[in-house]
Amino acid sequence: MKQFEIPAFYRSPIISKVKAKRKLEDPRKKDFTPSVLNFGKIEFILARHFGFCYGVENAIEISYKAIEENPGKRIFLLSQMIHNPEVNEDLLSHGLTFIQDTQGNQLIDWSDLTSEDIVIIPAFGTTIEIAQTLEHIGVDIKRYNTTCPFVEKVWNRSEKLGTDGHTIIIHGKYNHEETRATFSHSDQNGPSLIIKDMAEAVFLGEYIKGKHKTEVFQLFFKGKYSEGFDPEKDLQKIGVVNQTTMLASETEEITNFLRSIMIEQFGEENVREHIADTRDTLCYATNDNQSATYGLLELEADFAIVIGGHNSSNTTHLVELLEQKFPTYFIRSEKDIDEDGKLNSFNIHTHATNTQDPFQEKNTPFRIIVTSGASCPDAVVDRVLRKLLDIQGASSAIERTIEEFVNE
Repeated sequence: MKQFEIPAFYRSPIISKVKAKRKLEDPRKKDFTPSVLNFGKIEFILARHFGFCYGVENAIEISYKAIEENPGKRIFLLSQMIHNPEVNEDLLSHGLTFIQDTQGNQLIDWSDLTSEDIVIIPAFGTTIEIAQTLEHIGVDIKRYNTTCPFVEKVWNRSEKLGTDGHTIIIHGKYNHEETRATFSHSDQNGPSLIIKDMAEAVFLGEYIKGKHKTEVFQLFFKGKYSEGFDPEKDLQKIGVVNQTTMLASETEEITNFLRSIMIEQFGEENVREHIADTRDTLCYATNDNQSATYGLLELEADFAIVIGGHNSSNTTHLVELLEQKFPTYFIRSEKDIDEDGKLNSFNIHTHATNTQDPFQEKNTPFRIIVTSGASCPDAVVDRVLRKLLDIQGASSAIERTIEEFVNE
């Protein structure tokens, strides 16, 4: 796989050595058992896969190249490059400016841009409408387009589905930048509908089976289907694609459920005419990180820490998985750890941040699961580990423990 040129401060002495050893031992990524670092008072259980993925490293490399190649020019980010505050704050510190927020609200008016400006398209991609607006202004949108190739793969699959006469069902979060972009592209190729989760898939299945009136369908999915969408005829032949950061297992569950509905309606011998096989749209990095998290669930630990941006979809799903078994704390960086070890943890259900003390329940040693989202730099994970070790008075064992792990 390509090696990207990204700033050195995004990498880490601890995590880089752990990942290098695991890559050497398991180059085909078949082993999802975690890595264990025993520092005496703390034992860290690190997920087999976590941190920057191909698409994120590609986006960061292109973004810093834009800065280096355009001194003195105005450089804009269409919206957050990726959903990580450390990365976005550093890019902003170089003078970059956001045109939109993550919800698509305008921060800089299009009329303020000129053909001389540099605009970076984020890893999530962008809508056809925004791309056309920028092209009309005269902005070169291809030069610094960081759209993840796996997102583009979903767009290409959507185009094939539409060409073959399928309605495109997008498993994603309606207001997420990637889903907005995917919907914009799929809408050009065929009728399109966004569903968020299994509950919405069940409602969709009930409608296909005739249990709801069309008016109820239109109200339930208001704003989530393409213009001119006719559910009475557009749900006879469907294909499912996904926002690449959704739970892969949920996408598969939704697809299998809708396939069962089509079998009920049209018979197993005819099912291929009514639902496409679209398993190839799942992102490999999302799959790897989630499979590694399932590996963590097979172990015992005192609690889990997930590191990443609070608005990161793929990171949120790691929290969802781990909190099924462990007390789970969702932090952005070491800055969310107080000097006494209390964690300022984000609750993905209430969207509130609460200060909690996971260390008060027992004495050392602590077994702590640690993982991070695909947009979180390894250097941030490194700093979290170091701060927890400092608090527990175990930082003197870092070099020895890493050396023992690498040589074992």
